[in-house]
Amino acid sequence: MSGTRLPMFPLSAVLFPHAIMPLHVFEPRYRALMHDCLEGDPRFGVVLIERGSEVGGGDQRSDFGTRGVITRAAELPDGRWVLEVRGEAVVAVEKWLPDAPYPVALVTEAEPGHGASAHGPTPALTEALAHTEQRVRRARAVVAEHGGAPALPPDFPLDGGGDADVAAWQLCAAAPLNAYDAQRLLKTVSVADRLGRLAGLMKELQQDLERLHDTE
Repeated sequence: MSGTRLPMFPLSAVLFPHAIMPLHVFEPRYRALMHDCLEGDPRFGVVLIERGSEVGGGDQRSDFGTRGVITRAAELPDGRWVLEVRGEAVVAVEKWLPDAPYPVALVTEAEPGHGASAHGPTPALTEALAHTEQRVRRARAVVAEHGGAPALPPDFPLDGGGDADVAAWQLCAAAPLNAYDAQRLLKTVSVADRLGRLAGLMKELQQDLERLHDTE
């Protein structure tokens, strides 16, 4: 069995590559995970719990997630941890190993999204990025009107350094998504397909919220 051994943190949320996720760690087995990571390799995997609970085990875990790296961490007096994790790359779980004491898996890293280029996005991807950004902005604005997450600021830093794959992940992280839709996006390999799916989800959300407003 090929793959790299990686500690895993199953959650009810999805971490995207190049996104930042705050975490509050209180369960003893994941406190141990934090200690081990901070004493050695600060990377671990985040996978979505498809069924079950975050606490106590017995959960059904996705076989697709994101390798993250701890960028900030603080241990509280009672042993809990608060930390910040940055997503690095999508990983596929090849095999789950025994929890001892926390989940561990053999994983392989996914290749960058099809369509990504070191020479910058193609004109078609540039157009798709601009269109999807507008969809995300509109959806966030409507969500904000309904008391949800605030609208994106005008200077929202969408900058993949010329990398369309990075920019697309940044848009996914900024979008108001449920965990199921976020997981579907995480599994999308092509940058163009990811942007198209995200734009469609944002259009549907905007339309649903506007219809809800019209019936109130």
